[in-house]
Amino acid sequence: MLYIWDIERIIENTLQELNLDINCEFDNTLTVPMSYNLSTNTIKFNYLQVNGYKGKIRVKETEENFVRILVYRMVGYYLEKNRIDLRTLLYGGEDQKEELRAKIDEYSWEYGRKVVPERLLESYDQVRELDKLLIKN
Repeated sequence: MLYIWDIERIIENTLQELNLDINCEFDNTLTVPMSYNLSTNTIKFNYLQVNGYKGKIRVKETEENFVRILVYRMVGYYLEKNRIDLRTLLYGGEDQKEELRAKIDEYSWEYGRKVVPERLLESYDQVRELDKLLIKN
């Protein structure tokens, strides 16, 4: 089981290795394992959600590497932040919003993959595929 301080340490170390100035914060109200907030430039995490997600997404990686994979995906949101017109989320119809959310999600995986070390690429791709299956169900 990963604890708050473990996850926070892994996130901070990963961001430091990537030379990224992104804040990190625990939030026990999140309904997802991790979230990137563009307006505050913060990766938020819920350790219970991270542990639950780790139980659903089974990959042969250490707990630390599993969290790193989640961080790389959040970095993907950070990297693609200027490439999408977010006004659609404010003013668009429900279909447009859903389409944009799907596009943002897809891009986050793609941009996140660019910073994944070679040794974790296979596991990153595996988590991505398992996540898609989880969402469909």
